[in-house]
Amino acid sequence: MEDTLKLFTSVGLSEQKAKETLRNDALSSSFKEAITQAQRVHGASGVDKAMGVLLYSMTSRLRDPKRLVFLSDCIAQRKLCTELQLAAALDFVKSHPQDPINQKEFDEACGVGVVITPEQIEDAVEAVMKKHKEQLLKERYHFNMGLLMAEARSALKWADGKVIKNEVDLQVLHLLGPKTEADLEKKAKVSQRSSTKIFIYVNSVEGKSLMEQLKGEALKFHKPGENFTSEGYVVTQNTMKLLAKHLEITGGQIRTRFPPEPNGILHIGHAKAINFNFGYAKANNGICFLRYDDTNPEKEEEKYFTAIKDMVEWLGYKPYAITHASDNFQQLYDLAVELIRRGHAYICHQKGEELKGHNAPPSPWRDRATEESLVLFERMKKGLFAEGEATLRMKMVMEDGKMDPVAYRIKYTPHHRTGDEWCIYPTYDFTHCLCDSIENITHSLCTKEFQARRSSYYWLCNAVDVYCPVQWEYGRLNLTYTVVSKRKIIKLVETGVVRDWDDPRLFTLTALRRRGFPPEAINNFCARVGVTVSQTTTEPHLLESCVRDVLNDTAPRAMAVLEPLKVTITNLPDNFKSDIRVPNFPASESKGSHTVQLTRSIFIEQSDFREVMEKGYKRLTAEQPVGLRHAGYVISVQKVIKDSQGKVVELEVTCTTSDTAERPKAFIHWVSEPLVCEVRLYERLFLHKNPEDPSEVPKGFLSDINPNSLQVISSALVDTSVRGAKVFDKFQFERVGYFSLDPDSTADKLVFNRTVTLKEDPGKI
Repeated sequence: MEDTLKLFTSVGLSEQKAKETLRNDALSSSFKEAITQAQRVHGASGVDKAMGVLLYSMTSRLRDPKRLVFLSDCIAQRKLCTELQLAAALDFVKSHPQDPINQKEFDEACGVGVVITPEQIEDAVEAVMKKHKEQLLKERYHFNMGLLMAEARSALKWADGKVIKNEVDLQVLHLLGPKTEADLEKKAKVSQRSSTKIFIYVNSVEGKSLMEQLKGEALKFHKPGENFTSEGYVVTQNTMKLLAKHLEITGGQIRTRFPPEPNGILHIGHAKAINFNFGYAKANNGICFLRYDDTNPEKEEEKYFTAIKDMVEWLGYKPYAITHASDNFQQLYDLAVELIRRGHAYICHQKGEELKGHNAPPSPWRDRATEESLVLFERMKKGLFAEGEATLRMKMVMEDGKMDPVAYRIKYTPHHRTGDEWCIYPTYDFTHCLCDSIENITHSLCTKEFQARRSSYYWLCNAVDVYCPVQWEYGRLNLTYTVVSKRKIIKLVETGVVRDWDDPRLFTLTALRRRGFPPEAINNFCARVGVTVSQTTTEPHLLESCVRDVLNDTAPRAMAVLEPLKVTITNLPDNFKSDIRVPNFPASESKGSHTVQLTRSIFIEQSDFREVMEKGYKRLTAEQPVGLRHAGYVISVQKVIKDSQGKVVELEVTCTTSDTAERPKAFIHWVSEPLVCEVRLYERLFLHKNPEDPSEVPKGFLSDINPNSLQVISSALVDTSVRGAKVFDKFQFERVGYFSLDPDSTADKLVFNRTVTLKEDPGKI
């Protein structure tokens, strides 16, 4: 086991990822075989990290084990060098199950031997830009940039899509300049796949704020007191009297509620629910309750109550009141007694396993006498039955065909608020609609999967003769490349894949806050997705785009170097120090500035220097000078200093003032007398879009972890302007990305999380 662990870490897997892989016998065996096969080609030390990642990705996605040796050889021989080529190879072997594989067809289908240079990408994008230049200048940022991407991609099939996008963004920026206010007025567009109802943009909401979408007649909801006008609403002989009383209490005000279960942390899907419930009330001068559905004492913890409230307030909403289903335990019990009296419920002794599914056998106790059920229910309350020995069931059939749902069950677990006062607890099906009624909710907004419970919602309110709100359903919000199930997140935590519920690679709201996502960006994302009835599935890049839009205007600039290379400016005195003014927001200098010092010794990114000049490279080389951002100097290399292994460890340069030197092709960032900090770079946690889908990930979501989802740089350098930063403060590190200060920071060492990358290619700015 120890030898296998060393083998896995030697090819690029982190120790944590290697241990996790060892827990999966099938994956571990396949991965080991792939490495062994690759070593036959390259030798024991020839499998580098890039090759190891491809081998791991291949073994975790390959469905036909007989192709493992063939694909391992292709990776080892560097015929397959990118994820794009590997994906094509996996598709090819899947569609060609017969032996032998036609090598020529395989090579052609997978782009074997094809090398795409940065210059080719630059030229291809330039050609596409030239073709559409007139329309681009006319429509500016309203032009469909996806068309540029698609045409450039079609010309260079095997180019990295991210690199093409960066080049497109860069050339568009150079042509059009920064976005104006007119550019930010987004016009409607829709991208919809009818077969799966996946929406990227929703044509009716693009460009509208959430408040505009939720205001007045926009949603065609009923007016308070006119519940009976809603489709499917059941009217009884007492309905109008109950509605009149309801209007007396509310004064015709809209009332909504957000009713989470306090047994886990809220995630991105809950952000839509929060925005919809609180937003609809706010947009229409109503009120919204935060109600904890605390009816299962076995799973509830105080930390979840606190975290839920914190996240609601973090998103900018203040509940009209914070309530609990447990506030109403006595009233709910009294209504349960009334339901029995009216002949609509009975005590049942079927076991839990008998009641599972939609084809459970009818209860032999369904026709039990009302008086007997009342006595037995009282005995349940007094603790005279064991757990699972008796339940209270309602006499009704739900829309999905399930008969007689459980209303009360026995649990001998102390409740966090009521202690040992109760040993019977109501279920969601019993509690939800009655708590809505008690709080005089006008619009009970819930996700689409609760549509099957709408008829039971109306039935129960009418069965006990109380005010009946109207249930409205909306589509859930789902993101690709993640899981949000509480059970699965717990599994990720327990197996050490992530640190906790707030690990920045997750999409819980606490994780997004820790990563540095502004709450405004999450709300804007919900607005862009829109209030749809259909289920909405989108990719993380739309959320990240909303994050960039906010941070571009709110995150002050700083300079940081992640992979430092020392530079000594030899024509400056040893004691040289100059205060350099750096604007916090270069596009809006009225927002202030900060000062950094320039000294004789500075640090630049290793990637900003190349010994050998290459076509298209615009930064520092032995023959090519470069400007220092904000400093007013241009530096030229005089000497390259290397260590015993031939690695460049220092540059000696001379500097010239910008007003006397020829304008350089590029300006790079730098730091001088910096702070040492830790930087954490995050990528997607999962390799596949739908890690929970067995057709995509047959070995389960734990087998789909991206081994490169976290990179920790322990000795990055950052300028001193961030010294007084507080936890969650956000910055744009120029040419690097947007970053947020992590709670792990100490007085001795700051820790920054990369929130998102910049839109532009940081190598060419």
